[in-house]
Amino acid sequence: MISRLQYITQETEKYSHAELAEFACKGGVNWVQLRVKSPLSSSPPKGERAYYREFEKAALETQKICKKYGATFIINDNVTLAKEIGADGVHLGLNDMNPKEARKILGENFIIGGTAHNLDEAKFQIENKVDYIGIGPYRFTSTKNDLSDILGIEGIKNIVETFHETSLQIPFIAIGGIKVDDIQSLLELGIHGIAVSSAINLAENKSESAEQFVQTISKYHKQNSQSI
Repeated sequence: MISRLQYITQETEKYSHAELAEFACKGGVNWVQLRVKSPLSSSPPKGERAYYREFEKAALETQKICKKYGATFIINDNVTLAKEIGADGVHLGLNDMNPKEARKILGENFIIGGTAHNLDEAKFQIENKVDYIGIGPYRFTSTKNDLSDILGIEGIKNIVETFHETSLQIPFIAIGGIKVDDIQSLLELGIHGIAVSSAINLAENKSESAEQFVQTISKYHKQNSQSI
């Protein structure tokens, strides 16, 4: 099942990906996406190998935390590593491997998510058989350096309503600077859930912040007689 709250790790000076994942899981998060920054395109082969080892170390440590708490473990971009260590799935950006190719490598039991910033990209992801689509950014966020145009509530609403009117049904996950106070207005659009990173990773009490997101989403669906 695709979680209604997807947590994304983030590099910080003080905490590792695994440590941040544990804070989030202690707060009730049951879906963790490991996002490790890519090396510079100009990096020499030696640098790329070192980066892969760093990525693998972070993945294994974070996967261990996910297993401890029974959380789904998703790796951002790296299909090869996801298969090697037996992650639950991958999330692919538009400049990453095509989802159909990833499916050939990973098989049917892996979760494959994709990114979309507009209607055409959402259609592309659906046609390539992803299991869910992250749509955004909802608002400005410093988590990503190559941030696309801000969608806002109206942009996300336009994408969601367009596909609700067709036979192309898929879970949409809103992403990009989302705060607890945004949850109700976003879920009312008919999206499946939200993804958060900095709101938990940069919070003073990370587990408490995670718990607020979990409880707010759960409360919304309980009030609307839907299961989470």
